[in-house]
Amino acid sequence: MATPNYSYEKRQKELAKKRKKEDKLKRKGEGRPDDAPDDGTDTPDTPAEPQTDVPPAAS
Repeated sequence: MATPNYSYEKRQKELAKKRKKEDKLKRKGEGRPDDAPDDGTDTPDTPAEPQTDVPPAAS
């Protein structure tokens, strides 16, 4: 019985991982226009939670 070639398997796994990463970067680059980057943050003029002027009640 032949012994497994671990170095070949490792190389194939690394190549698949590299290919997957490149495909992901390519998809990410195509899906988003260059002039409007979306970093996932809210705009400063719209707060995430409404602000109230009432201080918290003391317990």
